[in-house]
Amino acid sequence: MKLTFYGHACFGLEIDGISILLDPFISPNPLAKHIDINAIKADYILLSHGHEDHVADALYLAQKNDAIIVSNFEIVSWFSSKGHAKGHPMNIGGKKDFGAFSVKYVNAVHSSVLPDGSYGGNPGGFLIKANDKCIYFSGDTALNSDMRILGEFEKINLAILPIGDNFTMGIEDASIAAKFINCNKIIGMHFNTFTYIEIDTNYAINYFRERKQELILVEIGENLDI
Repeated sequence: MKLTFYGHACFGLEIDGISILLDPFISPNPLAKHIDINAIKADYILLSHGHEDHVADALYLAQKNDAIIVSNFEIVSWFSSKGHAKGHPMNIGGKKDFGAFSVKYVNAVHSSVLPDGSYGGNPGGFLIKANDKCIYFSGDTALNSDMRILGEFEKINLAILPIGDNFTMGIEDASIAAKFINCNKIIGMHFNTFTYIEIDTNYAINYFRERKQELILVEIGENLDI
C-alpha cells in the first residue's frame, strides 16, 4: 500500500492498483498549490463529513474519475443531487467489503454541514482494511471513549489523527487517542492550514516521542509505503 498526503486532511491510498482518496480539499488550499489535482486518480472517494475543508474537490474529482463516493447517507444523497449518483451510503458501525479493501464507518465527535448549508448527517471516521493491515482515518474528531473499543477489537497498524486543536483534538489528546486505539504509529493531519490550527511541530513530535509514540508529519505531495 502507498499513502500520499495532499494537504490538510486529504490523503490518497493505493491498494493493489485501486486508488482511494480521503477528504479532498486541495485546490482551495494555498499550501497545496503545487499539487495538480488533474493528475490525481480516484476509484473511490471517502468523505468523513460535509465541511468545505473536506469535500471541496470531491465533486470535480468524482466526476473526472467516475469514482464511487463513500460516506454517510446524507452526504452521498447530496452529491447525487449535484449530479454524481455513483455513491455508496453508509452509517456509523456499518462495514462494506469493496473487494480489494473493506471500510468500516466509525464514530467521530464533531459537526457536519455541507457547503450550501444542507444537513451533513453524522460525522465519522474510517477503518480501512487490506492485505492484513488496518488503517484508521479518524476524520475530524474530539478525543472520545469509543476509541477504546476500536483499540480493543481491532489491530490498527497506522492511524491518521488530527493534531491542530481548536476544531479537533490537539497534540495532547491525539497522544491519548493513540493509547486508546493501541497504535503507536500516527500520521498527523488537520494542522497549520489556517491560523486557528497552527502548531509547533517540533513540540508535537517530541511530545509523542517522550511517550514512546511515533508522530509522522508528512510533507504535502510526499509518499509513504505502508
